[in-house]
Amino acid sequence: MRGPQRPRLALPEEPEVFAETARLAAEEDYDGVEFVSRDLSGARAPGATFLDCALRGCVLDGAVLKGARLLDSLLAEVRGVGVDLLDAELRDVEISDARLGGAQCGGASLTRVLVRGGKIDYLNLRQARLVDVVFEGCVLVEPDFGGARLERVSFDDCELRGPDLTGATLRDVDLRGVSAFEPGRGVDRLAGAVISPGQLVELAPLLAAQLGVRVLPRG
Repeated sequence: MRGPQRPRLALPEEPEVFAETARLAAEEDYDGVEFVSRDLSGARAPGATFLDCALRGCVLDGAVLKGARLLDSLLAEVRGVGVDLLDAELRDVEISDARLGGAQCGGASLTRVLVRGGKIDYLNLRQARLVDVVFEGCVLVEPDFGGARLERVSFDDCELRGPDLTGATLRDVDLRGVSAFEPGRGVDRLAGAVISPGQLVELAPLLAAQLGVRVLPRG
């Protein structure tokens, strides 16, 4: 069982502060920029690149970041509904204490990403690729991993409610640290995951149903 590598951020000591009058723009490069308590609702920056950036306490309702690249960056206490990160690339990124709903990350590539604390509802990761990703101390409500590839992914002290694993491919995925596991669809795709003996007992009825095994008392 190979555990995931975690991101190692080294943000600039004196970052450039994003100006109050400035607006995000498509295909723009942001290098060493800090966004603090900014309302970025409805911002449109598809294809933008964020390198060594920090977003702290920002609102991202309906922000369009499709195909964006977030590299060596921090997202702390961000919140919002419907942020569009379809086909985006996140590499060496830490997301801490986020409150997000309906985040669209389908087709995205996540490499060395730490999601720590917070709550994310209805996270769309369909057809995404996750390598070296850690979910730690967070609540995930009905995340959609349909058709996704997960490699070296761990869930530590997390609540995982109703995940959809339909068509997903798992390799070295550690579910033993899930504090509250409520399986959703795609239980048959758990091959490649590691679970605890207690979780096996809880999953036994679902696994039996997948195999077509009936469990009946004798007599």
